[in-house]
Amino acid sequence: MEILEKYAELLVKVGVNIQKSQSLVISSPIECADFVRLVQTRAYKSGAKEVVMRWTDEKSDKITFDLADDAIFDSIPEWVKVFFNHYSDTEAAFLHIAASDPSLMKDVDPKRISRLTKARNIALEHYIDRQMSNKHVWCVASVPTLAWAKKVFPSLSDKEAMNALWNAIFKSVRADSPDPVAAWKTHGKNLQKRTDFLNKAQFKTLKYKNSLGTDLVISMPKNHIWYGGGEKSSKGYEVIANMPTEEVFTMPHKAGANGKIVASLPLNYNGNLVEKFWFVFKDGLVTDYGAEKGMETLKELLGIDEGAKRLGEVALVPYDSPISKQGILFYNTLFDENASCHFALGKAYPTCIKGGEDMDKKALAANGVNDSLIHVDFMVGTKDMEISGIKEDGTELAIFRNGNFAI
Repeated sequence: MEILEKYAELLVKVGVNIQKSQSLVISSPIECADFVRLVQTRAYKSGAKEVVMRWTDEKSDKITFDLADDAIFDSIPEWVKVFFNHYSDTEAAFLHIAASDPSLMKDVDPKRISRLTKARNIALEHYIDRQMSNKHVWCVASVPTLAWAKKVFPSLSDKEAMNALWNAIFKSVRADSPDPVAAWKTHGKNLQKRTDFLNKAQFKTLKYKNSLGTDLVISMPKNHIWYGGGEKSSKGYEVIANMPTEEVFTMPHKAGANGKIVASLPLNYNGNLVEKFWFVFKDGLVTDYGAEKGMETLKELLGIDEGAKRLGEVALVPYDSPISKQGILFYNTLFDENASCHFALGKAYPTCIKGGEDMDKKALAANGVNDSLIHVDFMVGTKDMEISGIKEDGTELAIFRNGNFAI
């Protein structure tokens, strides 16, 4: 129980860094209720005004996808929009527990999932824009569920699989250290050294290459900003948007990707696995793509809007990261993206360009910032990944060699 208390405290004090008299909205699978109540208790003891529980149930969602009237997948009830916009506008903190069965939706019509995703993101555009501009505080973390644990550890018994996944999560988020809060402060300082170097360098171009087939050139927008570890809230205090996090990230220019990207790990998108997939880009736009498994899901993802066919994030993660060293395929983007260099299709974070959080959509587009209804990370890192950065004056520097930082 002690380590669960530590983890709960970590999410409250470091993840969302709850402030006195601030509201906290927790979205969580109902299977994770026992742990989430620990978080609720810790939040109140840390000064939260209210903790609003928003329970989800993916098994019920699957029944809806399979049996509901087709018309419901193109609209979202008004109360959902009012709920999220209200708590965002009143500067609540949002904690999202990301834990799902990676195979549950494999037989669901991907068009239904895609339509509902699009409808939701249109309805919640105000909330999403505020989140991606750090206008409200948010954190994504995970708690094991049995179906997820059995997918990751299929040879273990139910109890053993749950314990193994708990232990992997505790290690990934440093909850197993004597003082997790202090450990995160040290980790944040180390990531900050990377971002300071990259922000000073202001590379014009990044070049990627590995034996898997990735051969890509990325143009960077002027005045781009790298982030890693903690970020500042609109009120100036530090939060951690993802726990765990091992990445430093920024945005590419929306028209700047040219070449081929080959994914190094499967993508779990809305409960459907896409495996051994790739993209070809020209002037930032996907012009060709393929997958050995999940091709229809990939097609639906790219068809959300034009911005879904462009990159919105470039993230650097060493191959020898603590999560990667565990040798576990989590089938969960929150963990797998922190074991591997990755990109994201879709919306870019406006905060990744100087002054972007205060720009309107027209100004963001003029500065090369991609916009979309989605933001979907996919992994590309390998042990032989080579990444070079080219400055405005043509100077080329090694950023990654043999899958790890060379800076």
